[in-house]
Amino acid sequence: MRKVASTDFPALSGNGAQNVRLATIVRLRWIAVAGQLLTIGFVKLWLGFEVPLAYCLALIALSAWLNVFLVIQFPPRHRLTDPVAASLLTYDMLQLAVLLYFTGGIGNPFVMLIIAPCIVSAATLPVGYTIAISALTLLCAYVLTYDYWPLPWFPGIRFELPLVYKVAILASVGTGLLFVAFYVRRLAIEGREMSAALAATELILAREQKLHALDGLAAAAAHELGTPLSTIYLIAKELEHDLGSSHPHAEDLALLRTQSNRCREILRKLTRRPDAQDPMHTSVSIQEILSDAAAPYQELGKVIIITSAPAEGVSGSDAAEPIGVRQPGLFYGLGNIIENAVDFAQYNVEVAARWDADNIVVEITDDGPGFRHDLIESLGDPYVTTRGQHSGKSATEATGLGLGFFIAKTLLERSGATIELENRAAPETGARVRMTWPRSAFSAPDGWSPHQIDGPPVAAAG
Repeated sequence: MRKVASTDFPALSGNGAQNVRLATIVRLRWIAVAGQLLTIGFVKLWLGFEVPLAYCLALIALSAWLNVFLVIQFPPRHRLTDPVAASLLTYDMLQLAVLLYFTGGIGNPFVMLIIAPCIVSAATLPVGYTIAISALTLLCAYVLTYDYWPLPWFPGIRFELPLVYKVAILASVGTGLLFVAFYVRRLAIEGREMSAALAATELILAREQKLHALDGLAAAAAHELGTPLSTIYLIAKELEHDLGSSHPHAEDLALLRTQSNRCREILRKLTRRPDAQDPMHTSVSIQEILSDAAAPYQELGKVIIITSAPAEGVSGSDAAEPIGVRQPGLFYGLGNIIENAVDFAQYNVEVAARWDADNIVVEITDDGPGFRHDLIESLGDPYVTTRGQHSGKSATEATGLGLGFFIAKTLLERSGATIELENRAAPETGARVRMTWPRSAFSAPDGWSPHQIDGPPVAAAG
């Protein structure tokens, strides 16, 4: 079992271009058109203020016609390239800026809406386009501070804000733009990374479940092929006996018998560890689970010490070793954490299981550099990949606990485990990962469903 990197799933990296859907831009512009019409109508018809109606309606109609053109020209599911999406968002910002120019400039109560295209860009486009649109937005807001038509107001009265107040509004627009754009961009990136990591988790689990299912397929094949092979073996043996060793085909019959017998032995090996058909293989003890999870890393130059025992003071039936269900998700999660411990350890990795009447606790401890204090709280999030330095490896190589640890943590938590990360107390060095299961969730009583560990089955992609 190896570490999982985002490069294993290039389509799920969460960092590629998003290719904004045309329907999203069109829908947002229709909302803007409706809001602008309602606002102009309310100010003109209800409040009775003088509004440069021709200019305002022409600008609103231009946006509406642009929407109609886009809907006719492209299908609804069409995805825009980044330059085209940035151009359309720039148009939306400029249209609103010109509309504000005719209706009071920076003093218009709706001036904060000028940052809306920047927010959409921050959530969907590369950072370069967002910076360009934001800079143009701030430039327009600066122009609107000093150059604009009067705000629609009562007849004979010109509403004018003090310059210092208009500059304060400009500062508010700039501050709000920077803060909201940064906040929305961080949320969008984290959401894409989480979605990509969860998708990778499901692909990994589906892959493990496919491999796990091969045992059952092998058993079925062996069962179907066993009878005809036995028949071939018996007939070849009888013919060899009847014809004698002097017959011209005696050697061929002997070869046929030995090869059919060899096929039977191969099928016996395939069925030596069946899957769901063999309860002895399905049910495994905590010691067997830890041993199997650690087996691929025993020959990597580090000593892996595995122990399992009841907690101190536990006796009677509570001291019996817990029996769980063999599931790929549980083995993958434990194996990944053991692999990371082996990767960072200097000499030893200790894997210890303790249990009582209520809980099962598994601790994986290494004697390496331990978790970095500035990252220990965020470990387990997708793409957090640095935990101290490898011995003799470069900084670029000394990475781990990223997507692979996120997948492992997700699978173990789905099994009912609570995971804690900490560094060993001085003077000892190293990291400790503690996993705690309620005994009822871990054990495999009669009628227990295997999905209790791994959750609902995941369909394989592609």
